[in-house]
Amino acid sequence: MRGARHAVRGALGSWGLDAAVGDLAVLLVSELVTNSLRYASGPIGVRLVRSHPDGSNGSNGSNGSGPAVGGLVRDLTGGFTGGRPLADCLPIAPGLLVEVSDPLPDPPTERSAGPDDEGGRGLQLVACSARRWGTRRGKSGKTVWFELALPG
Repeated sequence: MRGARHAVRGALGSWGLDAAVGDLAVLLVSELVTNSLRYASGPIGVRLVRSHPDGSNGSNGSNGSGPAVGGLVRDLTGGFTGGRPLADCLPIAPGLLVEVSDPLPDPPTERSAGPDDEGGRGLQLVACSARRWGTRRGKSGKTVWFELALPG
């Protein structure tokens, strides 16, 4: 999990993104990776897509790690991304799309955590903090994704 947080912070820093967006992205990735580690065995993938709907960021959308439309892509952990094409989830305004994939096909379950519960708040944090979020099944697992708004 520490590796995922470090990789996300490094990728966002290399893109020059705002520290507040980076802190939030790292927190939410940490929650989703923790869920994957708790319930799934096998590879866990993390993918970041920084996009502008008009493609105005000066990128052709590829760094060798996968498809994108008008965006920069970073596949941080060598995992997989399953389900429908990435372009189907691209932001409608400048945004950061984050995907966490694991081999377990079952979607995560959002639960209500009590005041003394030590867990059960990860998806609540994602739902409250992200512009939008969701899950999708792939050939060999699932992907939980969220989108954060970017300035500009």
